[in-house]
Parts: sequence; C-alpha cells; structure tokens
Amino acid sequence: MGERRGTARRDRALYVEILIDAPIERVWELTQTPEHHVRWDGRFTAIRPTRIRDDGTQEFDYELDLGVHTIRGTGVSRGDRRGRAGERTSALLFDTDDPFSPLGTGRGYWRYVPTADGVRFFTGYDYARGWGALGRLLDPLVTRPFVWWLTAWSFDRLRLWAEQGVPPERTGFWRSLLPGRRPRAHARRCLSRPATGRTVMQQAPESLSGLHA
Repeated sequence: MGERRGTARRDRALYVEILIDAPIERVWELTQTPEHHVRWDGRFTAIRPTRIRDDGTQEFDYELDLGVHTIRGTGVSRGDRRGRAGERTSALLFDTDDPFSPLGTGRGYWRYVPTADGVRFFTGYDYARGWGALGRLLDPLVTRPFVWWLTAWSFDRLRLWAEQGVPPERTGFWRSLLPGRRPRAHARRCLSRPATGRTVMQQAPESLSGLHA
C-alpha cells in the first residue's frame, strides 16, 4: 500500500495501518494475548504481565533478544472494547533504562475499526531517542525507518495468521529468504500515514491521555 501522497509529514510519530479480513474478535485475541503477541510482533521476544491495577490497566515487563544482548523494559496498557460501531482501542506506555536501546520512553495506541472489508488495524506511537547525540543523528536516518519497517512487516505476519491461519513461525525473516513458494510478509502492504488530515497522535484514544506509568 505504501504512503498516501499529499499527506502531512509534520509529526515524526510512526503510523502503520493494515486491513485484515478476519473477525475483530480474532484480531483482538491475537494482539491482546501476550503469548500470541510475541509470536508475530518482531519488536518483542517476551511479554510478561506483572499486575493488573484497580482500573484494569495491565502492567508488564518486555524483552527483545538480539542474540548478543537482550533489551529489557516495562510498560502499561489498557484495552477498551466499548467504542462506537464496534470499534476497539488499546493504549500503551513503555520505558527502558537499557543504554543499548535506541528507543527510550514511548507512548502509543492500537485501533481496531470494523469495516465491510475487514478490520482496519492501525497503530501510532512515538518515543524518546536513546544513545544520546548518536541517537539524535541516527534516529531520522536509520532507527525510525527501521522501526516502521519492522512494525509494518509484523502487521502483515499478523494478517496472514488471522486471515489464512499461517503461523508466524512460517513467515519469519530468515524463512522468507529461502527459495520456493511460501507465504511471505511484506511491509509494503501497510499505510505509513493516516488517511485523514489529522496527525498520528491526534488519532489516539482518550484512554492514552489518562494512562500513567
């Protein structure tokens, strides 16, 4: 799908949207269950819920195993199924004090919008840059484009799982390089900017503003 021409690029927040031809309950299950989430989302290798607050906010620890080093952090999230016309949302805050992480404190959301063609599943999020001065230099050139690609590629793995029942393990990065006909995830199937004139974070649910670490 790629980026829509003529859309504003004023805000640096990341945006990824994909259309998934599956029931919204299925998409919700695969994204809100930690054991399922880490199977398709290349940004995490482990998500461990630690506590549920009185208001329903979920606290969790997360990991990203890079082989030579594991980045660890914490987060809080809150899901809401009570949107208009069957829409659902999820809000998130995350943080890490790992000096090797290019991403520091961040905030974002998921929205699930049912349509006649399936579920519009999209995310918007932003983060503080890690790595000091080097991070400020690399973020717009390398880090942010790569994080967008990784998110979009992961969303297409989710789509293949929800629509066709293809396990994410069959659409991993290294498997996709093998010759032969096989299901392959492609970041280009995702939109990189909102269809409306609103900025990425203006589309966040109200629950994000009320979320605290």
